[in-house]
Amino acid sequence: MKVLMLSWEYPPQSVGGLARHVKDLAGALAASGNEVHVVTRGAEEASYYEVVDGVHVHRVYQLSLQAPDFLHWVNQLNFSLVEKGIQVLNHGNFDILHAHDWLAAYAARVLKHAYKIPLVSTIHATEAGRNQGLHSPMQNFIHSIEWFLTYESWKVIVCSNHMIGEVKGLFGLPADKVVKIPNGVYAAKFFDGKRVNFGSELYQLVEPHEKMIFFVGRLVREKGVHVLIDSIPMVLQETPNVKVIIAGSGPMEGQLHHQINRMGLGAKVRLTGYIEDNLLKQLYKRADVAVFPSLYEPFGIVALEGMASGTAVVVSDTGGLGEIIRHGDNGLKFYPGNPHSLADQIKAVLRNQKFAEDLAERGRKSVLKEYDWSSISDKTLDVYKLVKKEYEKSDWLYERSLPSKAHVSKEEMAKYSLLGQRMLN
Repeated sequence: MKVLMLSWEYPPQSVGGLARHVKDLAGALAASGNEVHVVTRGAEEASYYEVVDGVHVHRVYQLSLQAPDFLHWVNQLNFSLVEKGIQVLNHGNFDILHAHDWLAAYAARVLKHAYKIPLVSTIHATEAGRNQGLHSPMQNFIHSIEWFLTYESWKVIVCSNHMIGEVKGLFGLPADKVVKIPNGVYAAKFFDGKRVNFGSELYQLVEPHEKMIFFVGRLVREKGVHVLIDSIPMVLQETPNVKVIIAGSGPMEGQLHHQINRMGLGAKVRLTGYIEDNLLKQLYKRADVAVFPSLYEPFGIVALEGMASGTAVVVSDTGGLGEIIRHGDNGLKFYPGNPHSLADQIKAVLRNQKFAEDLAERGRKSVLKEYDWSSISDKTLDVYKLVKKEYEKSDWLYERSLPSKAHVSKEEMAKYSLLGQRMLN
């Protein structure tokens, strides 16, 4: 099949896990014989166009205007995505348009209707989920764009059972419109059977005799790093030779530095900022336990990376993380937001090396069995084929826009979303 994907991030432009997901999915689809094009945001160190792992990557730069806020910046990016999308779509008959998250929603809708290509979207997270509700006009506006994207999509892909319930509840989606396909990981990239290489970078972070707790992710409240830091004094009471390595960047970095200093943990907790992949792999392998204390997590691909590396993992029992980990089998779970519960699980791993090794080995095997990218791309391709088949049999010629009072009753709109009812009032 011939597929055009739209994504606001793609390596080397990476903000969170979405970039890696799109890269791995596109590569797996290309490896199975499909022609995949990705239109995405540019990066200084990347080409405007290149073929990577069989994927045609087209990078754009938003208009050189001073956007007053993030939403205006997103609008400018979508103009550029549309311009490049037109150039790509003019060079062949595409079967599917696939948009990732709300930041590409405007471009997806324009290209869908202009070229009459069925649209599939993946909702990686929701604004309401990230913020435990909607508390500002901007959050409500982003929520409405998410609804808009799911309304325009033939099928909506999510990564966990938790997200199925979330998008159905928030956007009023019918059950047969939502498809669960988990994220995956290339396990071989994280486990090569070699010993840890104590190069200069790694040696500066943690010494050989120290027990190491590792976190990697964006430094935002939803990732729960502050909960991990709160748990460390309780861990130190039992295991004083612990070093905590927190990798990543984000708006909470200054607040976390203040928390560490206030608690007197400067010698025990290290914030590294963004790290390169080679060091990341070494840190996963070196860690005695990898901890992911999210308050909200649609899936949690970092947990798969830790498991694939052969490291014992402890996660909060929330969202997709709670579905990946079977407590006491392939990892351990704790009560979200509870540092005492987290400390208990970390101590259980650190005090018993045989127990930790068994957890790690079962975790690695479960990743190999359940989260392989080739099977995930096959499931995605099945969705594409179903959508194409239904589209070809449909009388709908993509001439409808968003509902209005002129041609949709309130009763019909009520089937889609409460937001739709408000639009008609």
